Amino acid sequence: MKKQQIRPRKTRRHMDDTLKAKIVLEALKENMTLNELSTKYEVHPTQISTWKRQFLENASSVFSGDKAAAQELKDLREEREKLHQQIGQQTMDIEFLKKNLK
Repeated sequence: MKKQQIRPRKTRRHMDDTLKAKIVLEALKENMTLNELSTKYEVHPTQISTWKRQFLENASSVFSGDKAAAQELKDLREEREKLHQQIGQQTMDIEFLKKNLK
């Protein structure tokens, strides 16, 4: 009976978004082939193609911005302002009550 050799499990490599963008931009320049880029950055060519496709699909959002996020930010700022006003009003009420109870 042959003993099976136990190999350590490979863990997934997590790439920084900045590096992904750099690789995609190099792929878009087409100065190097996908195979050359994959060898240079030790990434599978299919992965580079996937990142490139995702980049191109979401490119318009760079210029339009995220309108939903902008609206949510505006709403949160308005809510914060209302809460600050409420805190100020309650502080004044507390001070008034402290003076009248003495």
